Amino acid sequence: MKGNIGNMMKQAQMLQANMQRAQAEIANLQVIGEAGGGMAKVTMTGKHQVLRVALDASLISADDKEMLEDLIAAAVNDAVQKVERTSQEKMSSLMGGMNLPPGFKMPF
Repeated sequence: MKGNIGNMMKQAQMLQANMQRAQAEIANLQVIGEAGGGMAKVTMTGKHQVLRVALDASLISADDKEMLEDLIAAAVNDAVQKVERTSQEKMSSLMGGMNLPPGFKMPF
């Protein structure tokens, strides 16, 4: 009995260390969200901080301000989805065979 508890504690500590390492990797992650066939690009960190917005020169000379705003919003949303997907994949691989309920969010 005592050996089982000690084993479980070791596993929990290893899982916690792996989660902290994965969280650090996700925080340092950079993704590029795109819209308009790559005409608008947003670089975002794993913490959802926008680092850079890059616009194709042809967009800047256009008079269609609303289209430009829509492309930037779409690129930001694409980057957010990439961060979420990458975070989910990293945590899923970390958790191995643990069956967590759908929608369960890790504490980060």
